[in-house]
Parts: sequence; C-alpha cells; structure tokens
Amino acid sequence: MSEDNDAVELDEDAETEAVDADVEEEADTTEESTADAGAEEASADAETETEADAEAAAEEAAAADDVAVEGDEADEEATPFDDDVMPDDDVDLLIPVEDYLSAGVHIGTQQKTADMERFIHRVRDDGLYVLDVSETDGRIRTAADFLANYDPEQILVTSSRQYGRFPAQKFADAVGARARTGRFIPGTLTNPDYAGYIEPDVVVVTDPIGDAQAVKEAITVGIPVIAMCDSNNQLSNVDLVIPTNNKGRRALSVVYWLLANETLDRRGADTVFALEDFEDEL
Repeated sequence: MSEDNDAVELDEDAETEAVDADVEEEADTTEESTADAGAEEASADAETETEADAEAAAEEAAAADDVAVEGDEADEEATPFDDDVMPDDDVDLLIPVEDYLSAGVHIGTQQKTADMERFIHRVRDDGLYVLDVSETDGRIRTAADFLANYDPEQILVTSSRQYGRFPAQKFADAVGARARTGRFIPGTLTNPDYAGYIEPDVVVVTDPIGDAQAVKEAITVGIPVIAMCDSNNQLSNVDLVIPTNNKGRRALSVVYWLLANETLDRRGADTVFALEDFEDEL
C-alpha cells in the first residue's frame, strides 16, 4: 500500500473517530438533560402525588401503549364489515344502529378480560373485539335510571383521558353534576383537609384504568361507581358497567350525550341536547 493511501485511510479514520466522539458527546448531553428534567419532574410530583396515584398513572400509561392503535381506529368511520354488532337486529335502540357504528361505539381493543366477555358480540378478523351495541344501549338506560335517583350536585363525573374530558364536562353541565377532568387529585374524596375535598353520592368514570384513583377513593368511602368499560377492563370495583369504546373521541361524545338526555328524561325535564353539544372541536 502506498504512503498516500495510508494517509487517506488515517485521515478517514480520524474523521470517523471525530464524528463518533461528537455523537457520543451529544448522546451524553441528551441523557444528562433528560435525567435532570426527570429528576426535577419527580421532585415536583413527589410533593403532590401519593403512591396510589403513581400506580394509577403507571397503569394508565401501560394501557395507553396497549390500545393506542385501537383508540385511533375507534374514532374513524366504521366499515360495512362492522355491521354485525349485536345478536338481535330488531332490538329497539335509543338511536339508529348506524349512528353507533359511525361513532365507533362498538369497537373494542385487541384484548379482552373475563369480566367483559359477556358484553362482547364477536371478534373481527383483525383481532379487535366488537362490543354488543344492544348491551351498550340497555346499560345507558339503566345508568340513567340509577342517576335520576340522586341529587344532581351529588353526582361526580371524572375523566383523565383527553377525549373524555369535554363530553364528561358537558354531561356534568347538562345534568347539574360536578366534574373532575384531567388528573384526579389524591384525597379528593378521602381527605377532608384538602381544599378540593368533596363528598358525592355516586361517581361516573370514563375508564376504570385511567380513572383508577377516583375508583379507589370511591370504593374507600363506599359510594357506587358507574364506569364506561372497554373490552380490556376489569370490573372488580365497578358497580354498573356501560360497555363501550372508552378511548375514541366520537364514541365518548355519543355515550355521554345519550346518558345526559336519558337522565334528564327520567327526571321529567324538557331539555334535550344535540349531539353537537357534546363534540369537542379538534
């Protein structure tokens, strides 16, 4: 090999080492920045979060990873393949079955629990479980019957999931209930010394996984829990289930809209809300 070629190779090796060194230095800097940011966030959270809240957040994160794709699909328009969504096509529904389909209320996740099996109609070829829309419809009516027996201000509705926050708040406004959307502060139902402490008689949650802290506190103080449950939810701490896609934006809007109108109807109110009132603009 000639000296010129040796020099070229040495120059290339030196350049490669320099690039590698820059990449390593950048990676180290990124890791240090990430570590510092994480430490600051952990310190801030430690002042306000309890161990139970941290566990609930972890559960929500894990669930979100599992069903992110399904949640996105649930908010898309249904295909003709989804027409088979209940065993009895002649059942009398609150709204046309096509409206349930277009909102994706029937679309579950690719996981199911033994608790939710009785609410599942079938499984699609792509692995998504299809919820029985007639069960959803019937449980909305049952939940409305139940809620109509309570003082409106003693009903609490919660939603930590982003797509459930707007319709949950609209439901609360419509029926005169209270809402806690976003992060549920530990002690809301159990710590009288907390400034935001309340004593509701019943809690409606958008998802028992995302709203695990609210469910835990409701059980602690002994108040019933109505929960919107997808095919992957556990029902051990739920008193009344509304089987539905609880991750899709349009699905949650439809279910909260129907629940609000049915609850008002049971009270003898003349007010009727339109679905558009419960749909948040993107």
